[in-house]
Amino acid sequence: MTTAARQLYLDLLISTLANTIYQDASTHPENDGPFRGELRAEGRDWPAIAHTMVGLRRLQNLRDLAQRTLDEEICGDFIETGVWRGGCCILMRGVLAANGVKDRKVYAADSFAGLPPPDPQSYPQDDSWNFHRHKELAVSLSQVKSNFARYGLLDGQVIFVEGPFRDTLPSLKAGPFSLIRLDGDWYESTYIALDALYPKLSPGGFVIVDDFNLIPPCRQAVIDYRSRHEVTAVMHDVDWNASWWQKE
Repeated sequence: MTTAARQLYLDLLISTLANTIYQDASTHPENDGPFRGELRAEGRDWPAIAHTMVGLRRLQNLRDLAQRTLDEEICGDFIETGVWRGGCCILMRGVLAANGVKDRKVYAADSFAGLPPPDPQSYPQDDSWNFHRHKELAVSLSQVKSNFARYGLLDGQVIFVEGPFRDTLPSLKAGPFSLIRLDGDWYESTYIALDALYPKLSPGGFVIVDDFNLIPPCRQAVIDYRSRHEVTAVMHDVDWNASWWQKE
């Protein structure tokens, strides 16, 4: 695929994943109602139909960093922890397909049953947060697989990791990784994911943390992990919500 054709395919894939084409309504508790382009671009709504809620800017950032891992020959697979309807993982698989890459995988890790209740005894930072009560955040594994299949991207290069992160990620036999994208919301989910996956991230690889700029427990987990492991790489904001850095 030529560079122009690859760009056209990935741009269209992003528009389709965010459904800025048919423009479905929002079910967000604070921003519900008809489609609003500015909210969808910024990832500030919960789409009724679209396969991701992260918005255009975060999708474009993910595409760009995934492409960089290939262009800069950074070794490893891609993984997302917390996939909802699968949109970001579908995009990562699309990047591999657009580049004709056959020797890398995309790992999609999720409970596929919504966010688990917080464990304030072990992680007091998560006390008083109630995302687990939003049933619309629970998407089954079969539905996510069906979403991949709609794009022709469900194949052996996609690995699904089902279960609570505390049970799956520490023992995950995978890696190295060139890109890890964290979208677990809780302190617990974020810290466990970093603790399990960051040591497997190749030098030059990328970490994207959704909700770093939005949810205090998530932010604190990143700060604590980076401090304890003396990670000093500069963090870059994607938008009002997400940030990323490159492993030194």
